[in-house]
Amino acid sequence: MSRSIVHTEAAPAAIGPYSQAVRCGETVYISGQIPLDPESMSLVAGGFEAEARRVFKNLGAICEAAGGGLADIAKLNIYLTDLSYFGTVNELMEEVFGEPYPARAALGVAALPKGAAVEMDAIMDLSRA
Repeated sequence: MSRSIVHTEAAPAAIGPYSQAVRCGETVYISGQIPLDPESMSLVAGGFEAEARRVFKNLGAICEAAGGGLADIAKLNIYLTDLSYFGTVNELMEEVFGEPYPARAALGVAALPKGAAVEMDAIMDLSRA
């Protein structure tokens, strides 16, 4: 099975020893994305909704660099520092994804890198792209 690294300037650079994504055959494993602006590498301002929208934008950029799109995400993991944002996440997912929705886990965590309120990682299936 072929394995390649996926990288795009349209998403934040890795802030540690990892790749933005790794493609193994038709499956792409996307590393956790926090709401960093890829140009400034700073957290976006504007509260939780702005942060979550930036994370989806970062994920989308990586999906495109790998040859797919957000609709090709089969599994999404969402990490929230405050589970009261669960409803907002659901609303945003309805905007970002069409049916059928990806499988998902939403977890409450104590803290995230750089003080972010949300982080997401994903697995994308390109077999139908």
